[in-house]
Amino acid sequence: MQATPYRDERLPRYTSYPTAPHFHPSVDSLSYASWLKALAAGTSTSLYLHVPFCRSMCWYCGCHTTVALRNGPIIDYLATLRGEIALVAEHLSAPVDVRHVHFGGGTPTILEPADFVALVAALRQHFAIHPEAEIAVEIDPRRLAPAMTAALAAAGVNRASLGVQSFDPDVQKAINRIQSVEQTAAVVAGLRCAGISSVSFDLIYGLPKQTLQSCIDTVEQCLAMRPDRFSIFGYAHVPEFKKHQRRIATADLPDGQARHEQAETMARSLASAGYIRIGLDHFARPEDPMARALSQGRLHRNFQGYTTDPCEALIGFGASAIGRLPQGYVQNEVVIGHYAERIAGSELPTARGYRLTPEDRLRAELIERVMCDLSVDIDAVCARHSVDAGVLATSRSALVQLAGEGLVDFDGSRVLLPENGRLLVRKVASTFDAHLAHAQRQYSRAV
Repeated sequence: MQATPYRDERLPRYTSYPTAPHFHPSVDSLSYASWLKALAAGTSTSLYLHVPFCRSMCWYCGCHTTVALRNGPIIDYLATLRGEIALVAEHLSAPVDVRHVHFGGGTPTILEPADFVALVAALRQHFAIHPEAEIAVEIDPRRLAPAMTAALAAAGVNRASLGVQSFDPDVQKAINRIQSVEQTAAVVAGLRCAGISSVSFDLIYGLPKQTLQSCIDTVEQCLAMRPDRFSIFGYAHVPEFKKHQRRIATADLPDGQARHEQAETMARSLASAGYIRIGLDHFARPEDPMARALSQGRLHRNFQGYTTDPCEALIGFGASAIGRLPQGYVQNEVVIGHYAERIAGSELPTARGYRLTPEDRLRAELIERVMCDLSVDIDAVCARHSVDAGVLATSRSALVQLAGEGLVDFDGSRVLLPENGRLLVRKVASTFDAHLAHAQRQYSRAV
């Protein structure tokens, strides 16, 4: 089978299904309150905390964040965040079992060391965090002081995700992010010295001024630091939604074929170094829990990408944070001021969400398994959900067409992507998406 090497399409990353553009205000704070109350004692739960501040804006950024040159707004936000933590805990009718905590942003390490320790203490006060829970934090290596490294360790952080993106000086100037190899290596050494031994790197392809050789060089420089995991994402150029991306000249961006070659070259370099390729864009050492989860069919996908986390509930804290409960998805107010006003009024800051149907749950599992395993047995999943397989008639038809083009193996039930078609997994997953046509323009390129 020969997979088509490249297709320039805009498709979701499928970190949820349905995806966020389909969330609706009909799911509100009252909905969220009832969903929280319904969580049973001991429910396996993850916590996500969003810190939407950076000291400077990286022009490629697609996150909900803002530039804070002074600490006042951050201190105010922290007070609101602690208020939300207490408020959510009040709505629980029984303690839940927290096994994963993730701090994202923005730049979570923009907090003062004592404030970060106090924030984690507030979490522990209101939630039963398991002694062996994974506590992960996203780090900007350009601004991690030794005192903050010590605070992370004191707070129990045991996994660090470092933004690298590219070490090419021309690329760094084009994206307003100057970060040396030496600076990054010093942060990695400091984290490991403090006992935070699990380190992940985030890289990006498709950036302005980026070349195939600069991608290879960046990977080689990263490999010298021996991270446990890599995530390699394609830059999503959406200046209509992220105004700061207008500072990036479209003429400086590699075309679709060049993006594909960059992604595959970086992947081959990591595979040659012994990393296991996981799904679309993650890589892990063979002994890493993520690699083991892949081999055992236990890999999952959430808003942070691929994960070993099998949680039944995800509770999001902070402006724009998204949570997932058995009944559906909830998202907080995106604007920090609106978020703070809701918390000040002792109101859950839910702005919108989505109530899952049985068919949604079926399609969500089909998409997750394709994204994680590059294969899925449609009839087996339908049987588990007790849903009439007839609802997937359109999906099967699309898969037959893809099989005719040589993109997948499909026997009417089992879907299997060839290894050389891995980068088209989002295209295959999209055949199960009943909502795609309504919001396709908002998504990033599939490669």
